[in-house]
Amino acid sequence: MALNRVVTIGGGEIGRSQAVQSQTCGLDVHSDMNLVLLKPNSDTAAQIIIHGKALQDMDAVEFHHYKSIAMAAVLESHKRLCQQYRTIIVEGAGSPAEINLCEGDIANMGFAEAVDCPVILAADIDRGGVFAQLVGTLELLSASEQARIVGFIINRFRGDVSLLQDGLDWLENKTGKPVFGVVNYLQGLHIEAEDAIDRSADRLDPSSSRNEWW
Repeated sequence: MALNRVVTIGGGEIGRSQAVQSQTCGLDVHSDMNLVLLKPNSDTAAQIIIHGKALQDMDAVEFHHYKSIAMAAVLESHKRLCQQYRTIIVEGAGSPAEINLCEGDIANMGFAEAVDCPVILAADIDRGGVFAQLVGTLELLSASEQARIVGFIINRFRGDVSLLQDGLDWLENKTGKPVFGVVNYLQGLHIEAEDAIDRSADRLDPSSSRNEWW
């Protein structure tokens, strides 16, 4: 879900963040790298873009019913990418444990189950509560989804990582899954905002939050 978009070499549209990721990998920007793009045009509706081409506007209920068709587009793009590249890294959208959105999920565990791929849970420690995030998310997944989680990454850490070690040991003992790494907070890193407006002040203004009902 993004308002800012980039035009691909084929003339399609994908979200800005996916375009940045493609360029970081030294690859041409292609619509298969963001095969379902939602461009919000109100609090309850968005323009649906499939494989880079605008389809129509839908509200949340309409899109929920459309997900099975959208999943076919997702799997089509994944198949094409697998034919071109040895390794595919798939980024989820939001939390994989949104209970009200699990049915028909095409962006997180539903996709992982469909293509039988391993999953790494990443959590943002800068927001606080990182161990609750990881353990709580794992607890809310189904048994087959839990088995698919191969480990954790903790992102945006500030300070001396040795002070975090006791927590990392506890997490591994609690879940039986490894922590693959702790990624430092990168000061001064500028990447263009995914949304059309700067949402950096959102945490100070609860009224500005956007419901993630997609």
